[in-house]
Amino acid sequence: MSNSLCQYRNSLDFSGRTLVVTGGASGIGRLIALTFASHGASVVIADLNGDGANAVAEEINSAGGKAMALRADLSEPAAPGEIVAATLAAYGGVDVLIHNAAFFPLTPFAEITPALLARTFAINVGAAFGLLQAALPYMKKNGGGRMLVTSSVTGPRVAYPGLAHYAASKSGVNGFIRAAALEVAAHGITVNGVEPGMIRTPAQDNLGGGEVTAALCQGIPLGRLGEPADIAAAMLFLASPGASYITGQTIIVDGGALLPEA
Repeated sequence: MSNSLCQYRNSLDFSGRTLVVTGGASGIGRLIALTFASHGASVVIADLNGDGANAVAEEINSAGGKAMALRADLSEPAAPGEIVAATLAAYGGVDVLIHNAAFFPLTPFAEITPALLARTFAINVGAAFGLLQAALPYMKKNGGGRMLVTSSVTGPRVAYPGLAHYAASKSGVNGFIRAAALEVAAHGITVNGVEPGMIRTPAQDNLGGGEVTAALCQGIPLGRLGEPADIAAAMLFLASPGASYITGQTIIVDGGALLPEA
């Protein structure tokens, strides 16, 4: 095999690297954890659902990988620092941070309370700040690192009834990605994100049943909902050496749903 082909193959080898993924107990986060573990990464799964996080960690460990679970409420300001500290204590490093956890209860605009808005922004945006700030000293010392965030097309690109709080927070996430990327680039740290469209996850049930899903698929050029694995694959690329010259960007993964002219 040529050196160039070996180099490409090895670019997806995460052996010896440590990944933290928040919201990793189910859906997109679970597939992110499984995907990186299958490529050799040691994985820390942080989620409010501690039992679910433990189940994913056990799934990885049983398959010969290396993972640990942490129960964390990311609406608490101290939680991001505690996650990073536990990761450093267990594995001695933190190479890739993926903030995937999100809070988005479907709520009519007129019924969004200050408490709901505060929790939405604390989890969706504030925790991203906290995670990168906590990991920054280690990443600077180590000569670099990767921060990835699960954003959304909802907010930055489109709107959805009942998700004004979520849309506003994801627009904030994209602002965070660009501004943080600019400030940490000198340390070899990249900050990027993925904007999923409609993805088949347990959370999708909150937005409607089978008839709603069928209607949504009619508006997607590829004719189907996305799968969590589609988002995990994009994250894997952005964390790989192949994406080392990409920062402050988001990749839209939506099956082409934004392409047709309205």
